[in-house]
Amino acid sequence: QVQVVESGGGLVQAGGSLRLSCAASGLTFSSYGMGWFRQAPGKEREFVAAISRISSRTYYADSVKGRFTISRDNAKNTVYLQMNSLKPEDTAVYYCAHDKDYDLRYPGDLNEYAYWGQGTQVTVSS
Repeated sequence: QVQVVESGGGLVQAGGSLRLSCAASGLTFSSYGMGWFRQAPGKEREFVAAISRISSRTYYADSVKGRFTISRDNAKNTVYLQMNSLKPEDTAVYYCAHDKDYDLRYPGDLNEYAYWGQGTQVTVSS
C-alpha cells in the first residue's frame, strides 16, 4: 500500500521561509517522480513543483519560480519543498503527489499522479 505523508506546514510571516517534507512508502521511491500541489480556499488545486526520479529534471509554476526549490533524498524516500520569500498568496493546503508511472510526462497535470497525501496547511500572514 502506497502512503504519502506531508509535514512541515505552519504559520509564517510574509518574507519568511518554510520547508515541507513528504515521506513516501509502498513503492520503489527512486523509480518515480514526485510533485507538490496546493489548494487555497475556494480555488482549484494547482501545480507548484515537480521533480523527476533522479532529480535530473525539476519543474515549477511561474508563481513560485525563484522562490521555491524542490529536492529529493532517495535514501530517505523523502521529497522536500523549500519555500522562501513567502507571500500571503502562498497560503494554501499543500499536497504531495506520487507519480503513477516511471516517466514524469506531464508534471503539472493532476492526472499524472496516482497517490496523494492528506495535505499540510501553510499560512502566510501579511
